[in-house]
This record gives sequence, structure tokens and C-alpha cells, in this order.
Amino acid sequence: MHEPADWNNWVATHAPALLLFARQQTRSEADAQDVVQEAIVGSWARQSTGRPPPLSLVYCTIRRRAIDLARSEQRRAKREAGLEPGTAPAWFDSTLEDRERGRLLQEIMSGLPEIYREVITLKIWGGLTFAEIASALEIPANTAASRYRYGLQELRKHSREILA
Repeated sequence: MHEPADWNNWVATHAPALLLFARQQTRSEADAQDVVQEAIVGSWARQSTGRPPPLSLVYCTIRRRAIDLARSEQRRAKREAGLEPGTAPAWFDSTLEDRERGRLLQEIMSGLPEIYREVITLKIWGGLTFAEIASALEIPANTAASRYRYGLQELRKHSREILA
């Protein structure tokens, strides 16, 4: 059985990064929160050791649940109310001290291919190693490292264009 203190500490520590990743994978904030909750609860339930689940397992579960949700929504042809078609989900909380920098970064991140966004998010905000990213995205670790490097190059290029 999991101790409530372990659960609370683990969630408080990792939930913001998990939610950030889920926002990129889903169409709305509500869907992101649902996917994160399902992934955390499911991952904890599968742990027989009484310890928190590996982060890479939770990220992988988030990604898979988001894909399942998108497929389900496509089949039903329903969209989340309040999110206009073509609008990117918010990746950053509005409570950031420097909202303008957050807006610019969000704009730049939106312009990156998804394969780079995923890896950058998991590395920088998720704090995962390339091995953990590889596990979460089901790609080789060298591919994760390459995507990270290429993604950072694209970020630099686009930030120069926007800030110039």
C-alpha cells in the first residue's frame, strides 16, 4: 500500500511537468488534466514495490492515453468546447513573472515539429534523461539526443528571427 505522504510529495514534485507534457499531447486543458490523472493513478496502481513509478513510465502512459483520446474524439467527430480549431493548447501557466517571454517561447515552440517539442519538453521541463525520454517515446536514446540537439538549433534560429 502506498503512503499518502509519498503520493502527495511525488505528485507535488512531478505534476507540473507531467501536465505541461500532456498539454502538448491533447486539445484542451481539461483533457490534459484527465490524461495526467489517469496516467498517474494507473502507473501507481501497477507498482507492486510500494515506491513511486518511474517518470518515463508515466510520460509514456500520458502519451498513449492522449493518442487514445484523440482517436476517440476523431471517431466521434467532437471537439472540446472553447478551443477554436487551429488554436494550440496553452503550454505555460499565466502566472509566470515574465508573461511576454512565455508568450514568445510558446510561439517559438509552436513552430517546432512535434518530434522536437516532445523531446525538449521532456528534457527541460520534465527533467528526464535521454534514456528515460527514449523509453517514454519508444525511440532509441541516440534519436532522443539528436532530436533534442536539432530542436535547440531550431529554437535558437526562430528566437533570433522573432527577436530581431
